[in-house]
Amino acid sequence: MRKYTVILIPENTGGYSAVVPLLPECTTQGDTVEEALEMARDLLEGYLEVKAEHNEAVPSEEGLLIASVEVKEPAIVSQNR
Repeated sequence: MRKYTVILIPENTGGYSAVVPLLPECTTQGDTVEEALEMARDLLEGYLEVKAEHNEAVPSEEGLLIASVEVKEPAIVSQNR
């Protein structure tokens, strides 16, 4: 069993995009968090199956560091002239 990080991004029109940072070609979506995660699971299982069928290396998150970085927000520039 392998684990992969999935980032869920709320969409303006509803639902969520699901992105696998280690595998940028693996993106999907769902109407709910649960559906988006299930779609990501199905996508990853299919992706890994194809890799195995072609005797290609299977990517792993082992040793991968995931961190957040805080940045300053830009000052609001006045539109008055």
